[in-house]
Amino acid sequence: MIEATYTVTGMTCEHCARSVSEEVGELPGVSDVAVDVRTGNVQVTSAEQLSTDAVRSAVEEAGYALA
Repeated sequence: MIEATYTVTGMTCEHCARSVSEEVGELPGVSDVAVDVRTGNVQVTSAEQLSTDAVRSAVEEAGYALA
């Protein structure tokens, strides 16, 4: 398993965290997503290395931005 941490801007509440978690969690191979709204950190566990573009697209689909 590979763990990677990304910083997401614009999140302010638990609803934001759920939106990001759901979108990123739909990426192929992702087994876990942990979102910390306070820091903006999103830790993703996946079977293989994810492309930053794929994560960026998922975050943007949720309505936020990858820093």
